[in-house]
Amino acid sequence: MSTSPEALDVLVVAAHPDDAEIAVGGLLLLLKQAGHRVGICDLTRGELGTRGTQDDRDRETAAANRLLGLDVRENLGLSDGRIVVDLAAREALARLFRLHRPTIVIAHHERDLHPDHSACGRLAREAWYLAGLARLAELDGGPPAARPRRLFHFLGHVPVEPSFVVDVGPVWERKLELIRCYAKQLEPAHASDRGEHFLFGADILSRAETKARFFGERIACRYGEPLWHEGPLPLDLELFGLGRA
Repeated sequence: MSTSPEALDVLVVAAHPDDAEIAVGGLLLLLKQAGHRVGICDLTRGELGTRGTQDDRDRETAAANRLLGLDVRENLGLSDGRIVVDLAAREALARLFRLHRPTIVIAHHERDLHPDHSACGRLAREAWYLAGLARLAELDGGPPAARPRRLFHFLGHVPVEPSFVVDVGPVWERKLELIRCYAKQLEPAHASDRGEHFLFGADILSRAETKARFFGERIACRYGEPLWHEGPLPLDLELFGLGRA
């Protein structure tokens, strides 16, 4: 998708196409429904995926973009299965933060069994910091320094106590449509494909629903998406149902 000089409200950084939709697709739908500018940056094209071809994944990503109505979708072009937290990668991501100037960045949690997910979380954190360094921006010759206000992380395969949970019940069926855009990831590639490549033996849709129901129950709703933040967050009276003065 083409970029825009207009600042984004939220940018999700994900290791592979479909990671953002699976983890925070409901939140993205809610944000777009509320009129916010939203984007995704995939670090790779998911070219090592067990199911489907690279062309399949590209078509699926385009379908998800249309359903979400994204304002921006970028791809950093890193190698699938081989993401490394190095100088080039973190400065490329920092440059992208400066270009799109998101208020909030959301990325994988660094604690994850998939090495690409873990590396993505660390890259996002380091790039978040670097994006605010004026002299580095000058050396790079790209957009001026602009550090996102907040950095949140979505949860992967390792249980982490979230900072908060977003109620995505109102858009749950649409989130499932988003995940189903990646149809080749959901169906066996051949007769002997039993999904052994999935951790813990759970397919994508089952895992997404199990997680959403578990975290939704914890905030007294049907489906929830958990997010984690390093350190405390400002108190908002709306948390108590009191609204603003």
